[in-house]
Amino acid sequence: MKLAEALQERADLARRVQQLQQRLGSNAIVQEGERPIEDPAALLAELDRCIAALQDIITRINLTNCHTMVDGEPLTALLARRDAWKLKLSAYRDLAYRASQVGQRASGREIKLLSAVDVPRLQRDVDGLAKELRLLDNAIQAANWATELA
Repeated sequence: MKLAEALQERADLARRVQQLQQRLGSNAIVQEGERPIEDPAALLAELDRCIAALQDIITRINLTNCHTMVDGEPLTALLARRDAWKLKLSAYRDLAYRASQVGQRASGREIKLLSAVDVPRLQRDVDGLAKELRLLDNAIQAANWATELA
């Protein structure tokens, strides 16, 4: 199994666990004399199996990420960099948006608001970071499809 397939399986198992939790909640309480639509014991058994499978696939993914090298770096390091860059990009985009919201006055007597940052330069930084993030994500995806799961 390729790493990318394992990642898809992990997502499917996580969704399945969430659905089972919702189904358990829907069948946890019934009116006296009634039966639940689904057997909570059977749902719990299925939940336990899914969680065990999820734990196994996560372990295998993490081990694979630690041992897979991409241009001399562990895949784990690339994943951490991607997460950090996503946070940075979000913060920079938000700052650029907020700093662009100036100059809206109804009359000349109102307080004039000015940007405290160089918005064009910040936007260039945002564009450059977005490009680097896309390239990094492409490298990660390529590694995911080329790597066998441990």
